[in-house]
Amino acid sequence: MSSAIIIRNGTIIDPSLGLNGRYDLRISGGIVEGLYRPGEGQTADGAPAARELDAAGCIVTPGWIDLHAHVYPQRAVLGIEADRVGVEQGVTTVADAGSAGSAYYREFADEVAAASRTEVLAWLNIAEQGLCEDRGELADLSRLSVERTVELALAEPGIIGIKARMSGSVIRHNGLRPLEIAKEASRAAGVPVMVHIGNAPPRLGDVLDLLEAGDVVTHAFHGKAGGMFDDGGRLISEGVAALARGVRFDLGHGSASFSFRTMKAALAEGLGGYTISTDIYRQNYADGPVYSLAVTMSKLLALGVPLDSVVGAVTSLPASVLGRAGRLGTLRTGTIGDVTIVRLADKPVSFIDAEGERMSGESILEPVWTVKGGEVYPCL
Repeated sequence: MSSAIIIRNGTIIDPSLGLNGRYDLRISGGIVEGLYRPGEGQTADGAPAARELDAAGCIVTPGWIDLHAHVYPQRAVLGIEADRVGVEQGVTTVADAGSAGSAYYREFADEVAAASRTEVLAWLNIAEQGLCEDRGELADLSRLSVERTVELALAEPGIIGIKARMSGSVIRHNGLRPLEIAKEASRAAGVPVMVHIGNAPPRLGDVLDLLEAGDVVTHAFHGKAGGMFDDGGRLISEGVAALARGVRFDLGHGSASFSFRTMKAALAEGLGGYTISTDIYRQNYADGPVYSLAVTMSKLLALGVPLDSVVGAVTSLPASVLGRAGRLGTLRTGTIGDVTIVRLADKPVSFIDAEGERMSGESILEPVWTVKGGEVYPCL
């Protein structure tokens, strides 16, 4: 029997291919075999599909990528199971953002990455303990090792970058030094840095000035003082310069790091090219305000961001950040057959940001199926 899966009657949206229209999608052996006009999807030998999915009324996209999550419940207190926020919610790839550092990464790789149906990648915390011992991991500079971090990053393909949380409560009196150490490691390993920004110190402009092309600023649209936009709603000069150098902005919703007001300022400035991620963990999954990547994406739709742009912000754009453009985030023939099938349900919705502000919406994305590794997973 053929191992093929064919998805019929859906609307394909794939920004990497510039597609938005009706196609049938065929996956064979976990690989995209092709896109076809409706009713014409067959294998090269004409064999029937082992499974057909009727996606009538649904949107079919490349598998969603969550660039910032915390999925190490075995060690990090805030962690949540990867599959719960992964394939069960339409997300085929999650990048854990610094739950593990060099002292815990091997266990993370065995206990989480190897044990999950969702693909799990990692931003390796520059602090050896990561978030497995306390929340002030950058306070003790003796636990930030360039040598051990680089050794792991070069040896482990699941490590896609280095994480540093540059908030006052995390760095204590160390100023910019933790980020300087993280940058030293990232250059030596040839991977980007993801920087968490929040409450000063350090000053955001000084943080941005240290970043280079490919580095990622997560929580870019938080509502705290001293953020990415000035009192007039304009992007600060260091932010303009960072974008010009190729620094990437990431949403990273979290419990305290996404503001409708700030995002409105960004949209008014015409800012694009950002990625949408959740910073999801146990509490903000269960009690909000995050809940899922689908809900986070729906908030952007309610703010007026076009659906194609929202899809791109969880597919082709994060794939590029991860260094996996052309492998993930696309339905190009011959690539990994990661697929998200989702319904855009028209109904009144009340959304809430991390500042407690509410906003009404008229629709919400509801994942129906996830296709990963040649398997079909119904979404919760």
